[in-house]
Amino acid sequence: MFLQIDNVLTSAEVQSVMELAGRTRYINGRASNPHNTTKNNLIQDPGCPLGQRASQIVLAAIQRSEEARDFLWPKRIAVPQFLRYGPGMTYGAHVDAAFMNVAAQPLRSDVSCTVFLSDPAGYAGGELVIHLGTETVRLKGSAGSAVFYPSTTLHEVTPVASGERLVMITFIESQLPDAAQRELLYTLNEVRALEGLNMQWRNRMSLESVIANLLRMWVR
Repeated sequence: MFLQIDNVLTSAEVQSVMELAGRTRYINGRASNPHNTTKNNLIQDPGCPLGQRASQIVLAAIQRSEEARDFLWPKRIAVPQFLRYGPGMTYGAHVDAAFMNVAAQPLRSDVSCTVFLSDPAGYAGGELVIHLGTETVRLKGSAGSAVFYPSTTLHEVTPVASGERLVMITFIESQLPDAAQRELLYTLNEVRALEGLNMQWRNRMSLESVIANLLRMWVR
């Protein structure tokens, strides 16, 4: 299961992040994954203070999103980083690494996130393609939107034909490492939010009990 959320960033935040992006230093994307020959993009220089400011804006926006929290059950969120794709740049089909060396203790990547920053009309190509068995989902989100998907999912970025694709990516270690368990709890919480007030009180409490006990069993 994956989740798309519009307006994770406000329009003012998109403007601020884009302004910082124009002044951020970038390095060859292969620096973060030198063994993947399909990776052809630019990534934020980790030491650039302007990029770090932009990262904190995006991190705070994800953390305040109630919809994202209900889907992710986040334990730790890696600091987001810019990725830039100019004409001809791409990132072939891959699965994200199981652990990210983003702090003193490696972060387990349960959920991956792409935050779209560029106006989708400003570049051709550059779709995020998520492979789900024999089906594919092609995403090109509006500026300020985000998509969350299991890090175990095969995905890629198609070549940019013209313009520039600018996104931020991050990785989430969830309190619920199992994707099926996260999906079940997300669905139950959606039912509670949408139908809870229409239920007889005894039925509502039965639902609350199921959710609470599943959390006791599954949260790590």
